Amino acid sequence: MNTLSLSQLPLFPLQTVLFPGGWLPLRVFEVRYLDMVRRCHKVGAPFGVVCLKQGSEVATAPRPGNPPAPTAFTDLAHSVGTLAVIDTLTQPQPGLLHIHCKGTQRFRVKEARLLKHGLWVADVEMLPADLPAPVPDELADTVSSLQKLLAALQTQTSQTQNLPIQPPLAWNDAGWVANRWCDVLPVSADLKQRLMSLDNPLVRLELVSDVLEKLRLDSGR
Repeated sequence: MNTLSLSQLPLFPLQTVLFPGGWLPLRVFEVRYLDMVRRCHKVGAPFGVVCLKQGSEVATAPRPGNPPAPTAFTDLAHSVGTLAVIDTLTQPQPGLLHIHCKGTQRFRVKEARLLKHGLWVADVEMLPADLPAPVPDELADTVSSLQKLLAALQTQTSQTQNLPIQPPLAWNDAGWVANRWCDVLPVSADLKQRLMSLDNPLVRLELVSDVLEKLRLDSGR
């Protein structure tokens, strides 16, 4: 997107991190998000996915002894998120939507407001997309390992549209390779958030390589 900022962007706080170029399936059943998703799908507008710092995206009634609900957006979720564009939407039953979204561009929340029905909206500034950067020779193993993983996943299902890695494939783009690893790595949402927030795709891929090495060492113990 060429816009430098967006106003009144609806936000969907989740216990996950969406990366540019990544795919996110969602089951939507809360009224505040059902209405938002329908509106976005009707006009082809994006919504923003932000990772929760605590709690759940599902609204629950407070219980005795529970801490009070956060009063500020910064208490609830991280300020750097990713725009999500709805690719497919189905309604298997009343009050339930299944959507498949693609991450596009990162943004930073400048000001967020909680509407009376529980939906957060924000004025956001768009962050620059990763500049194309070839994968350095010393990180070539991250590419070959990801190719092997994708090939293994493809042999396990005929529903290739459900795979976490989708075309277009950009095996020699450091940012794309780093992001696709982040989509599938079994690491915390907090670590994924820190990786997604990095502006340098080569640094992101180097850190992913370090994580992969640690996972290999841990699995070999």
